[in-house]
Formats: sequence, structure tokens, C-alpha cells
Amino acid sequence: MSAFTRALLAARRNPNILRIPPYLSALCIIVGVVWLLLLPLNEYSRQTYVSENALLPGQVHTYFGGSEHNIFRAHRHEVFGLRESSMEERNQRLEEIFKDAGLKVARQKYEYTAAGKTISGENVYAILQGPRADATEAVVMIGAWKNMDDVINYSGVALVLTLARYFKRWSLWSKDIIFLIPPDSTLGPTAWVSAYHSTNPFPNISPLPLKSGALQAAIAIDYPAGPWGHRFDKLHVLYDGANGALPNLDLFNTAVSIASGQMGLGCTLQRMWKHNDSYQDRLVTMLRGMVQQGLGHVSGPHSSFIPYHVDAITLQTVGDGWHDEMTLGRVMESLFRSLNNLLEHLHQSFFFYLLMQANRFVSIGTYLPSAMLLAVNFSITAIVLWVQSGRPAKRNDLTSPLKGKKTIASSSSSKEKGKEAGNENDEGEEKEDEMTLIVKSGDLALVPTSTFKIVERNMFLPIALLSILHFLGLMPLYILNHTPESSLPTTTAVLLISTLALPPLTTSLLLSTPLHAQLTPRTLSLIQSLSLLLLSTSLSTLATLNFSLSLLLGLLSAPLSFIRPISSRSSPKLLLSVTLLVLTAPPVVLVVVCALVDGTWQRGWSKVVGKVVEILVRASWGWHVSGLWTQVVVWLVWWPAWWIGGVVLGCGLFVKDEREMDKVVGKRK
Repeated sequence: MSAFTRALLAARRNPNILRIPPYLSALCIIVGVVWLLLLPLNEYSRQTYVSENALLPGQVHTYFGGSEHNIFRAHRHEVFGLRESSMEERNQRLEEIFKDAGLKVARQKYEYTAAGKTISGENVYAILQGPRADATEAVVMIGAWKNMDDVINYSGVALVLTLARYFKRWSLWSKDIIFLIPPDSTLGPTAWVSAYHSTNPFPNISPLPLKSGALQAAIAIDYPAGPWGHRFDKLHVLYDGANGALPNLDLFNTAVSIASGQMGLGCTLQRMWKHNDSYQDRLVTMLRGMVQQGLGHVSGPHSSFIPYHVDAITLQTVGDGWHDEMTLGRVMESLFRSLNNLLEHLHQSFFFYLLMQANRFVSIGTYLPSAMLLAVNFSITAIVLWVQSGRPAKRNDLTSPLKGKKTIASSSSSKEKGKEAGNENDEGEEKEDEMTLIVKSGDLALVPTSTFKIVERNMFLPIALLSILHFLGLMPLYILNHTPESSLPTTTAVLLISTLALPPLTTSLLLSTPLHAQLTPRTLSLIQSLSLLLLSTSLSTLATLNFSLSLLLGLLSAPLSFIRPISSRSSPKLLLSVTLLVLTAPPVVLVVVCALVDGTWQRGWSKVVGKVVEILVRASWGWHVSGLWTQVVVWLVWWPAWWIGGVVLGCGLFVKDEREMDKVVGKRK
């Protein structure tokens, strides 16, 4: 025990201890990335399975076919004939078709404004009251007039009309079925589901004249084949919700089980049309899902339902094969009959997962440590900087405890003898550190007296600077969400230039005010410590809500853990730090990513600008319509942390440490 105590006391004053945490931070980043890359392996992922026994996917015989095929083709030709009609004429005809099937029909008008545009529309929906239902539960079938690619969903709308007529003849339904036909795949479903739950904050959205019970699930159909039809090969299952929310995995597994197991219809996801179940394909599928989840954009009509705890997916037909509308109709029939068996809301399976194939996934308990490790690396750096900010100014030869003058009395006598010893030294030589004898449990140890010195931390400037910079993040957040689309290229250019100029401008401002006297290395360490601690806390909390967004921001912010004040302007570290800061600036990352996606940079700068504007317009509509908060995290968490890193690096070129400042003051005296 005595040897261990002496080792601890010796390690306490060893300056090499503070050299270890940067390597620990780097290790956390490396392990977090490697952890993520291991997930597609069989040892870390699992086969999908249905947890809710009541669903019984694929256990019923489907009867959709025969004469229903003729009805479907008639509806498809009628829908094709309405392609050039006005919205009022189109909705009038759709309402008549629903009424002819014996359903209750209603409409809902809405209007949204964002990015300098105002879009209005009208939803049409019908309710089939289940013969065995008491209007307490309902499921929704969606057939948007236009899909996410702005293509008319001819066969999808026709299939919804056909299934409405077909389901009406059955007496087995224990839940109400709502058939919804919105004019688009984003605004219409959002307006409808928000009005259904009476949570609509917009005055230009009409309330629903007809309602049913609590929504259990929603299934959207995206089948844009024209009047002559088109045979498809696979079903592309879309499951991403707004802000990265996901439906219960049981709903996804039920749809895949019915399509592939009962109907022999292959399923794919994340636009992976050819998936051979290799490690590379699994990894690409997982990363595409993470990017989509991190952006938080809606991916289909189903995305608007998930924030209201309504599990929803979209079934999209892709490829050229031998399956036709009858196969898709039987899939919908079997899927709705499985949902009809539910006794309660889906809850037994996972709500947080990463899919890497239609039948393989990773649960939150397996993938969460990778994002947490990235957040921990900021905490480690923050703790080290906090310790450094409370240490006294360094003296010579702290690494040799028995070198120089020392006493074995009390700390007060040590100080007196140290002063006498200092007077005996030459004028230009610095005073060596005094030593104090520590006696504990019979053990003796010599410890530098400076380690007992209490250093007061000045918290006003760090807290004030952090508060101001984070508050200023509201400016780009507001500007980008309220700028017309035509002005976004200019606004983005101004934001890019101003972002890169803000750190040196802030540094100049701080040095030209009376606050420059407080800008010591200790204060800079304190500023950076609090900033990284706030960043770590935000990312670790975000990881439990949107894992992908937390991981992406953690990787982009990783250089901030290694940014330190550098006094030498010719140091290679300064050039490396400035380069990393410029490349990881939020506007620069946006432009670079848009240039690299699909090789956009090869088609000219105008295409890159167009891609940037497209992303910002989608973000603006998401902010106003879906409550998208991805940009909140970017501008109120990531951007201020990057800004503070630049300020700390810039101040390091001008701020002197305490010993140099004491020398300057002594010479002036």
C-alpha cells in the first residue's frame, strides 16, 4: 500500500499525465468508427423476426383478383383521364367514386407557406366503418396523387379506389379503415394527420369533418404505372420518418414477410436495387439509412404519421419483372388483415434500429456505443482542459522532485526558505519550485508546494462568450428558414464567407476591448472546456433520439478535440489546425457534400449551387411543415462549437502565458 500511495502522489505532479488524454480521445474516435464498421457482420447483427404474435403475417388466404382486376383497370383509366383536370374537378370525381362504394367521404383544405412560396391543396378521404368495430381504432391506406418524384401515382390511386370497394364487401373488419388521397406526398398527409389529432398550429388548415378512432398504422402505395400498366420486380420499402423517427420494426417485418414469403415478391430498401447480402452491400445500405435518418427529411407519405406515434411505411414498386397490380393488391389485403388482428398498439418490437437488409437489423443496444464513444472523446478533452485551467503557472524542473531548494517543514516555512533561496540566485534565473513534505500513514513524499496553490477560475468571460455565440446561432437558423428560394444562392454565399471570417473577427474584437487582459491561456482552456462539455452533453443526449445525426456531427466535430492555442505562426500545427477548421465549417461541409453527391461537381458549379438550394428548400419546408429540428442542432450546437474552436486558435497567436505577462509587468515597473 505504501508503494501505491507514493506512486499516486508522484503521479499527481507528473506533467506527463496530461499528455495521455489526447490519445484517449483519439482512441475513442477510432474505436467508435471501427465499432460501426463491425455492425454488418453476422456476429453483431440479427435476423429480423415478428414479435407481436397477433399479427400472424401471411397466415390468411387472399381473394383479391378476378373481376377486381377489371375494376382496377377501369379506375386506372379514369384516374389517367383526370390528370389535366383541376383539383376541384378531380376531388369531386374521387368523392363520387368513394360514395358509390358506400363509404362516408369528406374533404380538407390546407395551405402552407415556406421558402417564399405558398402551396395550397385539398385532401379527399373516406372511412369504412368496420362491421365488428366500435370506432375506437383505425388503420389508414394512403394513395397520394403525386409521389415524392412529383410523378402522378396513377396505379397507386386506382388501387386504393379498388381496395376501398373490395374491402367494403367483407364483414371481418374489427377496425375502421380510412382511405386517404392527398394531392402530394408531404404537405397533404401532414395537414391531414395533424388535423386528425387536433394538433395543427396553422390557421390555414381546415379541421376534419369526419374522424374515427385512434390510428394504429398507415400504409402508403407508390405505384405510378400509367394506363397500360407496368410489371415490376420488387417492392422498395420506405420507413424513415421526419426527424429520424422510425416505425415499429414489427410493421416492417410483417410487410416483408407477406411480400417475400407469401407472394414471392422481393423487398429492398435504401435504393439498393441489387443486394447480394455481402458485407459491402450491408454496409452501404446501413450508411444510406443513417444519412437519411440524420437529415431527418420526409421520405414518403408515411413520414408524416410517425411523429404522432402511428407506425407507417410506404410500398414502392421498382424494377421490371412479372409482378403486377394484383400481386400488390394481395399484399395490401394480407397486410391489412394482419393489422386487423391487433389487440393493442404495436409495442413489442424495436423502435430504434438500423436495417442493412430487408431481413437483417441491428438494435440500439448494439450500435449506440459508437456514437457515445464519439461524445465521450469531447468529455475527456473538456475534463483535461478544466484541470489545466485550475493549475498554477508552470515552473522550471517540475519533473525532478528532489532538484533545487526544498524544505521538510511546513508549507509556510517552505515558502520562506524558497524566497531566501530565490534571492541567492542570479537576477536572470527563475526561482525553482519549493517542495513540501507530506506525511500520511507513515509514508513520506515530497510534493511541489505549487500543487497546493488555489487558482481562482474567472467564469464570467467564458460563460458570457459561450452564451452569446450560441444565441447568435439563431440568426442563420432564422434567415435560412425564411429566405425565398430565389435568394438562397446569395444568402448561402454570404453565410459561407461570414462563417469563415467570424473567428478572426471575434478574436480581433476581444483583443481590442478591455477584456483582453483576461484572455490568458487559463481562460482559453476554460472557454474550450465548457464548449466541448456542452457539445458532448448535446451529442450524447441526441444519440438516444437520432443516433445517425449524433454520429455524423460527432465525426465532423472531432477535430475540435485537438485544437489548442498555438503561439508560433510558423508552426505546422497551426496550418493543420486552420485547414481542419475550414474543412469542417458547417457551410463548407454542406457545399462539399452537395458537390460530391452523384458527381455533381463534374457537371458544373451551377449544378452544385442548385443542389445546395434544393437541400435548403427541403429543410425550410421541413421546418415549417414537419417541425424538422436538424438545422436546430446544426446552428445551435455544431456551429457555435466550431466558432469557439476558431476563436481559441486565433487568440493563441496573441495571448501570452502568465509568466511572460509577469515579466513584462516587472520590466515596466
